[in-house]
Amino acid sequence: MKRFRSAALVLLFFAASVCAQEPYPGKPVRIIVGYSAGGGNDLIVRVMAPRLSEGLGQPIIIENKPGAQAIIACEYVAKASPDGYTLLMGPTGPMAMNPATYSKLPYSPQRDFAPISQIGQFPLIVAVGASLPVRSVKELIEYAKANPAKVNYAASAAAFQIATELFKQKTGTDFVHIPYKGSGESVQAVIAGQVTMTIVDPPPVSGPLRAGTARGLAITSAQRHPSWPDLPTLSEQGIDVEVGLWTAFFAPARTPPAIVARLQKEVARVVRLPDVREGLARLGVDPVGGSSEELGRVLARDIEKWTAVARAANIRND
Repeated sequence: MKRFRSAALVLLFFAASVCAQEPYPGKPVRIIVGYSAGGGNDLIVRVMAPRLSEGLGQPIIIENKPGAQAIIACEYVAKASPDGYTLLMGPTGPMAMNPATYSKLPYSPQRDFAPISQIGQFPLIVAVGASLPVRSVKELIEYAKANPAKVNYAASAAAFQIATELFKQKTGTDFVHIPYKGSGESVQAVIAGQVTMTIVDPPPVSGPLRAGTARGLAITSAQRHPSWPDLPTLSEQGIDVEVGLWTAFFAPARTPPAIVARLQKEVARVVRLPDVREGLARLGVDPVGGSSEELGRVLARDIEKWTAVARAANIRND
C-alpha cells in the first residue's frame, strides 16, 4: 500500500510538472478594451486579432469593459492572474493621462502592469457634424463665441478631454464637457447634433469623414497626415496645440518574462504584415511594434509630460 501511494505521488508530481511546463499559450487569450465597441482601440485590436490568433495558435477574445475613463478595464486587468491570458489594450489616456488628472486611481500604470509593445501612434482629429454651419477652426471659434450657452464637446477619455481643454484655453472658448463611454459614441453624438464638436482618435471618425456625415476641421499632429492630406494642422490655423497618442498591449505585473517576450515578438511581427499595416493605415494609425523596454520608457515620459500639462491647465477629474 505504501509503495502504491508513493508511486501515485510520483505520478501526480510528474503530471503537475508537465502542466507547469506546458508551452504558452495553451488556451484562448483575452484582450480587455476599456471602451465600447466601435471606438478607436476596439477597431485597432480587431485589425490585429486575427493575425495574433494565427501566430499564437489560440483564439483571441476581445472583451469591451467601458466606463470611468477606462478605469474599470485597467483595474480588472491589474487584478487578473499574471499568466498571459488576460491582456489590456492600454492607450495613452488611461495609462499616462489618468494619472495626470486623478489624484487617486485603483491601479498604477507602472507598478501594476508589464509593458508588452506599442501597437501604433496617431494624432487626433477636430470634428463636427456635417449639419453644423462651420467649415474651419476659425469659424468654429466664432460660432462658439456667438453661442456660449449652447456649445459643448464629447470626450470618452482623458486624452480627448485634455486635448479639448487645451484647445479651449488657446482659443478663449467655453465648450462644456459631455462624457461618453467610447469615441465611436462621441462621433455619433456629433453626427446627430447632440454635441457641437469632438477631438477624437482617427479610427471611429475615418468612415464618417469619408462618407460626409462628419466634417474634419483640423488634425493635432505637427505635420499633415498622409491619410488626410487636405486636413490642416491646428498650428497651421494659428492654434498652438499639438497632441500625439499611442496604444499598446500590457499584461498584469509579475507575468513571467518569457510570456511577455513571446507576446512582444508576436505584436512586432503582426504590425509588419502588409494587410495589418493597410488596415491600421485606413484608421490613421502608424504601426510601431517596439520592445517592452521602449514602451516602459514612453510610458514614464508621457506620465511626466501630461502631469505637467494637466497641472498647468488645472484639469482635474476627481
